[in-house]
Amino acid sequence: MRGTGLVLCVSAALWSGTALAETALEAVRAADQKFEEAFNRGDAAAVAAMYTPDGAVLPPGAARADGREAIERFWRGAIDAGVGDITLRPEEVAESGDLAYEVGSATLKPRASGAPPVSVKYVVVWRRGQDGVWRLHRDIWNPNPQAAG
Repeated sequence: MRGTGLVLCVSAALWSGTALAETALEAVRAADQKFEEAFNRGDAAAVAAMYTPDGAVLPPGAARADGREAIERFWRGAIDAGVGDITLRPEEVAESGDLAYEVGSATLKPRASGAPPVSVKYVVVWRRGQDGVWRLHRDIWNPNPQAAG
């Protein structure tokens, strides 16, 4: 009887640790890192694969890109235009069921020497698929005002 209680306690502890590791916060932080790595190596296909099949990118001053194929074209265009380094800083993540949102800021550094980095704020809606993987579903951002120099 005592052994059974110990097994149940250990099982519960292991299960709860696994559940905590699969929260939206942890998944989003890990996905942000993968996004940065893929983008910074110029892999627009890997970036687009991180979105839901019906995902959308809503960039400022440009047309909405719907679906992974259009999202890949959008990010390929940004990479080809000289955006070479992105750093994401998630500031807030909350989840409800299979949806979560992330609010954060990012810095994009042009590859051209002397070009100043661009600072943006963003909101991403994440959706967890039937496979349990969190993917970007809606992605929107706009530039921060330039700091007074």
